[in-house]
Amino acid sequence: MTLLEGRRCLVVGGGSGIGRAVVERFLAEGASVGVLELDSTKCESLTRVGGIGPVVRGDASEWDANDSAVEAVIDAFGRLDTLVQCVGVFDYYRGLGELTRQQLDAGFDEIFATNVRSHLVGVHASAAALRESKGSVILTLSTSSYASGRGGVLYVASKFALRGVVESLADEMAPDVRVNGVAPGGTLDTDLRGLRSLGESDRSMADASGREEDLRARTRLEVALTPADHAASYAFLASEGARGMTGRVLHPDGGANLPRR
Repeated sequence: MTLLEGRRCLVVGGGSGIGRAVVERFLAEGASVGVLELDSTKCESLTRVGGIGPVVRGDASEWDANDSAVEAVIDAFGRLDTLVQCVGVFDYYRGLGELTRQQLDAGFDEIFATNVRSHLVGVHASAAALRESKGSVILTLSTSSYASGRGGVLYVASKFALRGVVESLADEMAPDVRVNGVAPGGTLDTDLRGLRSLGESDRSMADASGREEDLRARTRLEVALTPADHAASYAFLASEGARGMTGRVLHPDGGANLPRR
């Protein structure tokens, strides 16, 4: 039997990067998988993945989109066991002093709506189904959830907030639902986009030059990790092997946040 045989899962933001790798790993481990994804081109690509379940196009921060995705998964598979949240946007290292008042207001609203509120909306929409199945939630944090310097002030603040979300929801949803997180380090081949409110929505981390060398230099293990490397952590947290874990975060970051020698 494979690791996730019989699991019914919903991956929010499963169209590219870590989310897409999670979809593919879960399918390989025997899970049934549905996806909520905003980008229409990514949705079309997902429909060509062998064994994929329902692919719902919608904004992860909107109630209707989450309700539709949860309903589609339950209609297709009969229940929902695991919710994975992989949605996020980046501020490209903007410090507070680099933001005008207007940019601060708009950027705060945008990044917290995407990086924090969408996770809360997704869990809220899934909660009844997850309680019924005694399921689990896996949220995507970051090395920026534990240390500054891996993003600007808005990104770091949003990721620190998710640490609180993991612990609060783990406490609230026990004993019925396990809530854990994964805090990836910098990642190759991820379409992490900039903020529209800062005029950087067309900018993607996947296009950054010299990124592999940069990632190797900042990790203690001198590795440049890929989405597939991180997907293993999500698969473990969704499995029976993690049935005793809640309120915890796994750190596939190559040792990036270890104190410098």
